Parts: sequence; C-alpha cells; structure tokens
Amino acid sequence: MASTMFDSALYRDVFSTPSMRAVFSDEAQLKAYVQAEVALATAQGETGVIPREAAEAIARQAPAIVLDRAQLKRDTENVGYPIVGLVRQLSEQLGEPGRYLHWGATTQDIMDTATVLQLRDAVALIEAQLAEVMGTLANLATLHRDTPMAGRTHLQQALPITFGHKAAIWLSALQRSAERLEQAKPRALQAQLGGAAGTLAALGDRGLDVRAAYAWALGLAEPDITWHVARDGLVELVQTLAVICGALGKIGYDVMILMATEIGEVFEPFSSHRGASSTMPQKRNPISSEILLANAKASRDAASLMLDAMVQDLERATGPWHCEWLALPQVCLLTSGSLSQAQFMLSGLIVEPAAMKRNLDSTRGLIVAEAVMMGLAPALGRQSAHDEVYAACRDAFERGDALLDALLRRPVIASALPREQLAALCEPSNYLGTAGAMVDRVLARQSKR
Repeated sequence: MASTMFDSALYRDVFSTPSMRAVFSDEAQLKAYVQAEVALATAQGETGVIPREAAEAIARQAPAIVLDRAQLKRDTENVGYPIVGLVRQLSEQLGEPGRYLHWGATTQDIMDTATVLQLRDAVALIEAQLAEVMGTLANLATLHRDTPMAGRTHLQQALPITFGHKAAIWLSALQRSAERLEQAKPRALQAQLGGAAGTLAALGDRGLDVRAAYAWALGLAEPDITWHVARDGLVELVQTLAVICGALGKIGYDVMILMATEIGEVFEPFSSHRGASSTMPQKRNPISSEILLANAKASRDAASLMLDAMVQDLERATGPWHCEWLALPQVCLLTSGSLSQAQFMLSGLIVEPAAMKRNLDSTRGLIVAEAVMMGLAPALGRQSAHDEVYAACRDAFERGDALLDALLRRPVIASALPREQLAALCEPSNYLGTAGAMVDRVLARQSKR
C-alpha cells in the first residue's frame, strides 16, 4: 500500500495530476536548489563579492553536475537537511570555482528560495487550470441563464432560481479566488537570502546589493527584509489554495445532491462503468464530486498546519519550518487535482431542464407562495397577505391540491385579485427576480479576464 494517495499508482491521478507531481518531485527540488546556488553566485559575481570568473564557471558547470543521490540521502538523514551534502558534492566537482559556492548563505536561504521556485511553477499550473474551469462555468451560466429550477434552503424547496444563476455563483467564487491568487503572488514568491541570522553579515556592506541581484536573476520579488521566521506570505498562498479547494468542494457537493435519485437534475459525464457499483448495476455514483469534497476537507488540514507553523521561535525555527514541507506540496497537489476533476465533470455535465421543471411543479405552486404574498400585499397589507397565504398553503398541503385552488377558496384572496393574476403569481418561471441580470454581471467580469 502506498504511503499517500499521491504516491499510489492507483489513486495518484484521482487526487492530483502528473504535472503537479512533477513540480514537487525530487528532481525538480534538486534542480531548484542548484538554480538558487547558481543565482547566488551570479549575483555575487556581478556585485564583486566573489570573482566574476568563478561565478561564470559555477553558472556554466553546476546545472550539468550529476549528483550522487544515495550519498545525498545519507547526508540529509545525518544533517537533517540536504544543502550541506549538496554543496559538498557541487564544490568538489566544480574544482577551484567551488570555493565560492554558497558564499555567505545559510541552508534555509537555498531551501526557501527553491521552495518558492517550485511554488511559482505550481501557481502557474493552477492559474491555467483555474482559467479553464472558469471558462467552462461561464459557458454553463450562459447556456442556462434562463433555465428555471428549484432553489433550496435547508435542503427544502425555497424559491425558483435558474441553473445559470447557480453556475454563476460557482464562477464568482472562483473569480474572487483568482484575484486573491494574483494578489498573493508578490507577497509569497519572494527570494530568500539572509545568512546565518538574517542580517547578511557575511556579505559585509554588499548584502542588499547581492540580494537584489539574486532576486532579479531568479525572477522573484526582492523582500525588504529577511523572512526566515516571518512566513505570512507562504501562509497566505496556502490559504488561498485551500479556499479554491473549498469553492470546488461546494460545487461538488451541489452536484452530488442534484444527482440524487429523487432529484435527478444534473449528472456527471457518462462513460461506461464510471461510478459503477460492484454489486448494484443501476448505480451511477458522483465520482468527481466526491473527490472535490474530499480534497476540500484535506486542504483544510494543510491550511491549518501552515497557520500553526507561523509561530516560529526567534531567528530560526526549531520545527515549524518542517511542517511546511508537508503542507505546501500537499495543498498544491490537492488544488491541481480538484481543478482537474472539476474541469472533467463540468465540461461534460449533463443538465436536465425537464427534471428541473418537474421538481419545480412538484409542490403544485407552493414554491412561489412568497410571490403570491407579495402580489397580494398592496391590496391586503403585508402581514394580512402573509397570514392569508399561509392558511392557503396549509390547506393545499393537507388536501394535496394546487396552491391556486387553495387561494381561490379563500374569500379575502379571491376578492383581492382576479384568477388570471393569481395564476400568473403561481407560475414559478415568473418569479426569478434579477437572477438573469446577476448572471450577466458575473459573465461581464469573466469576459474582462
């Protein structure tokens, strides 16, 4: 049995994606370590901290060096971190220029910067997936802008809405998350360089010049001050990704409920035996939606762990930092997996307008009791209208007939409005409010993206 779902040959593409696993592979991490070391040497060569020739040699040779993975594993287990072993191997193979490798830096400088490089790649993947899902939702909202269905509160029919309105609400949540993600990037994707205690003391008066050149070489933001123990940028990013997972989980939860046998208003895409039961041939289970819900719950744990890890001791953490090594890849893997499942499910979502109408009509007009009340209010007053319609609803429910018939049995109501007007008030498709206008607003915002 695999240690995690992300390692399982059976489940890894259910809960995440190959592209995101590649971002957080050992190969990608080691490449990012070397990239950070090369950028540091390049920056120090440009600022005169180390000989330019040594910096150029490091930049030219280091990326091609083949590392002894087994030895690096032993060194990591012994030291607790991989950078000491990495620098030793690189320095030995670089020869004379290797004397200047890792000059004035500390382990966390390289590891944090490498993590940020990996996160930058992860965010780019997530942004592309997010844009795809939002485009799919925009298509659903456009297509079903005026498709009426029952809106439900507390799992009971409440008032009519449209399926386009529901899809636009899903879309609007992701639009806000896309904005959060864009805003979080400059605060999270910053180069890390502070030296032993964050003061860049080993670099003398050139420390800030080196850090600026280092950040520029990597294409990362330059921080104002060392953030070894100020982790809010990474925490903000993780919370944003967890919010994306949560928004997708809400979509999955809605689809699961709407797929219920008694409702049957939407269905996940059909393919042979997808969502099948080993013993009940009739079953068609909401597989993607279930993963969306599970990933939303799991991402909460990563977000919580990152918040806990914010509380770090003095100038170098004695354990909270390690928590990030668990949480950061996990939330990225979960987010990518959720976006992949959401795109598959939503792009092939089967919408059943006939079932929506059938369910709307199932209460024989009771779902628009508010519309009748508000229609009678000008003639009867709001409270009197409420009481009269409430009594009519009880009567219709007990007799099992239509709300319109019950209304006409109430003399106060029958004398207040003509039958045709009462009948129009009892038609669910006539009571959709500004659902369509709000859909248009969300779609307009999407078109600007």
